[in-house]
Amino acid sequence: MGRIEEKMKELGYVLPQAPKPVAAYVPGVQDGCLVYTSGQLPTENGVLHKGKLGENMTIEEGYEAARLSALNCLGVLKSMVGDLDRVERIVKVVGFVNSTPDFESQPKVVNGASELLGEIFGDAGKHARSAVGVNSLPLGAACEIEIVAHVR
Repeated sequence: MGRIEEKMKELGYVLPQAPKPVAAYVPGVQDGCLVYTSGQLPTENGVLHKGKLGENMTIEEGYEAARLSALNCLGVLKSMVGDLDRVERIVKVVGFVNSTPDFESQPKVVNGASELLGEIFGDAGKHARSAVGVNSLPLGAACEIEIVAHVR
């Protein structure tokens, strides 16, 4: 177990196995030093966190869903590069938030992913980001997170 996974364990985070794709795509693609994860949903032990922000889900619940989605992205990264210690920097995070038209706190939801990455990777976890509200997501998921990472 590498340094990053040890830190995750100390912080109480469990690194999940890379989720299996639910459609015609691969979990991630590496192009040179960049790894792009496919969008990951907020699943934990097979349970999908469903909901719509501004309707039947709180910002705190959305934040947790984004955190879980980011953990699933890290599971994809590990499956692709073998060791999270190879991650030199999280370059970009894109977060899609299933929300009502009047909900305007998508950034607060996607902070669940961003703050997790900062906690785990320190300064190397600071990244560019988009937080986008959408009308629906696959399987009714509360959010979907994608990560671009620079690896050595």
